[in-house]
Amino acid sequence: MQRAVQNYLRHVTVERGLSTNTVAAYRRDLALYTLWLAGEGIDDPSGVTGNHVGAFVQHLGTREVEPLKASSIARVLSSVRGWHRFLLEEGQTETDVAHETKPPKLGSRLPKAISIEQVEALLDATRGDEVQQLRDCALLELLYATGARVSEAVNLNVDDVIDQEVVRLLGKGGKQRIVPVGSFARAALDAYLVRARPQLSLRGTATPALFLGLRGQRVSRQNAWLIIRAAAARAGLDIEVSPHTLRHSFATHLLAGGADVRVVQELLGHSSVATTQIYTLVTADTLRDMYTSAHPRAR
Repeated sequence: MQRAVQNYLRHVTVERGLSTNTVAAYRRDLALYTLWLAGEGIDDPSGVTGNHVGAFVQHLGTREVEPLKASSIARVLSSVRGWHRFLLEEGQTETDVAHETKPPKLGSRLPKAISIEQVEALLDATRGDEVQQLRDCALLELLYATGARVSEAVNLNVDDVIDQEVVRLLGKGGKQRIVPVGSFARAALDAYLVRARPQLSLRGTATPALFLGLRGQRVSRQNAWLIIRAAAARAGLDIEVSPHTLRHSFATHLLAGGADVRVVQELLGHSSVATTQIYTLVTADTLRDMYTSAHPRAR
């Protein structure tokens, strides 16, 4: 059983090029699954049936210690289904026993976006001439200007900023995309690269990283979270703001401004337009609220 799991993890790492974090999640999910199977007396993949997979899914939501939510169960089942599909393709099993098992229905979760005024207040809270302020302003302006995931932003190198007009982002599965950079982000990047980054780079070893910490190292995802939370506190925003908040706001504001959903899909790096279309629901809700509050016969 463990050998079969290791072969699958090697496959998704080498042949499919999945990220380290994704592979680590697969490893945790399959460890949970195989441990449960062992408790059922199954120590070989060929002994697993569809009934076992269904019972495992039910177990995840009803176990006494930390039962999982529907979203977490769906993620674990995705890992399990991928493994069983691999076993069939490799000829280690005769059928895909997990194919018929459906994940629990997920509630509709709309992305959390903040208003344009709140974004402006957040960005204004990073203004200043100090090295750290120039860095923070460039980072936040870039996140909102491009809709980049926080991992994509902190993994940027200086050479990924092309003529300060576009940036080259490396998304999920190693897919690259080119995203334009607006004038405000270009100005913030220029100020950071000229007046701040050279000073930060002297504090550490040579690195091509675009955004540097105060010790000259590449800014981490955790540091990016802290930078945004601190800016939100200074801006007086009484809501939780994360790097993903800026990504959601980027998409929502583009669609509200008339951008085509296919264009937004490309900018966000979504593999399916269905993922992007959830933002159209956010825009529709905003329009409905405005209509209800403004039209004399709406209430």
